[in-house]
Amino acid sequence: MPLIHFNGPAPRSAPGTTPHPGGLRAGLARRMELLGWSLLLLLASVAAGALLTLWSTALALVLIGAGLPLALLATVLVRWFADRHRAWAGKWLAEPVARPYLPVPEGNWLIRLWAILKDPATWRDWAWLVVDSVAGWFTAGGSFLMFAGGLFYLLYPLVFALTPPQVFRTPLGPRFHLETVAESFVMVPLGLVLLVLWYIGAVPLARLNALVIRSLLAPTEEARLRARVAQLAASRAETVDTQAGELRRIERDLHDGAQARLASLGMNLGLAEQLLADDPQAVARLLAEARESTSTALSELRDLVRGIHPPVLADRGLDGAIQALALAGSVPTTVSIHIPGRLPAAVESAAYFAVAEALANAIKHAHAHRVVISLEYTADGGGLLSILVSDDGRGGASFEGGTGLRGIERRLSAFDGTMSVDSPMGGPTDVRMSLPCVLS
Repeated sequence: MPLIHFNGPAPRSAPGTTPHPGGLRAGLARRMELLGWSLLLLLASVAAGALLTLWSTALALVLIGAGLPLALLATVLVRWFADRHRAWAGKWLAEPVARPYLPVPEGNWLIRLWAILKDPATWRDWAWLVVDSVAGWFTAGGSFLMFAGGLFYLLYPLVFALTPPQVFRTPLGPRFHLETVAESFVMVPLGLVLLVLWYIGAVPLARLNALVIRSLLAPTEEARLRARVAQLAASRAETVDTQAGELRRIERDLHDGAQARLASLGMNLGLAEQLLADDPQAVARLLAEARESTSTALSELRDLVRGIHPPVLADRGLDGAIQALALAGSVPTTVSIHIPGRLPAAVESAAYFAVAEALANAIKHAHAHRVVISLEYTADGGGLLSILVSDDGRGGASFEGGTGLRGIERRLSAFDGTMSVDSPMGGPTDVRMSLPCVLS
């Protein structure tokens, strides 16, 4: 028997009470992690200068008719290098930095290289290499040098005692000369000051580095609008195709089902009318067949209407419709719903059919023994409905494995929804969907 658990609106934290790592230990751990990153980014600044030299050389060779393979190789390396920095910036800004590149057309090296050179993002990568090869020394390098200097001066008496005479005896220049180990302790407070400055400045410097990366490597507003227009055009085309296919399905179901039965019903009634006076028993049989055809036609029409917009969805909302799906399933299904009100009818319909398709896949293809369905609405950022359908089946689900997941993706894309599938071989499978929406 399916297990149904319905929960009301999820409790929300009061503004400003979002949990976050606190305390000196957590702050120190975070800064030590940043220290490792600052060393890597400092080395990456050196690599940025080397890549800048390689790319400039390759482009110069292209201008004189040579160097096409080197230019393409340099471009691939630069884009890979920039992607690593985008990932780092997205982590520390808590917001992914998207790739801004235009699709590279198929063809020979010359066509591909020309398309890459025409891409404005390519030249912004070049500008970022110039900036990063310099700015990295002030952001990542500044943080690392403050820590290294603080540690050095904190241990300066030990260094002073272990090094030969005349080594490290003038830590602040020739006019500041130290003679004994006791005098060297005067540098310890400077080490503490530098470590405090490092502790205070590590996070702002890392964020500054991430902001520089995002300002040059993220898509521009024009690129975002262009990508958005392309996405909407593709989504509209897919929606039109899906609606056309749905209309053809409805037409086919009506033609082969209810329409055929109603035509047979009309023929039976006409024959019964002719035989009414001569053969009452035959008329009775024809009327019984007509009654059965009417019942079957009504059942088919109900199924057809249910496939277009389930009555339970209109009557009981998305909560009741999902629970009805779980009750009708053949495997134990746990449903957890946190929606404080009704969603727009179109969003409810899209979410219902998406869950229905994912549940059918879990039962039919994954051979799951248990399914968990979770729906949660959050009002942050304009409103978002998050859906999770998880099963313990055999896994291996992918968008290339059939039309079911692609159909869900197309249905959600009409509402700017997103979908991701995590399904390793052997399971479990997690299908995550999100739909931006507001409560009606």
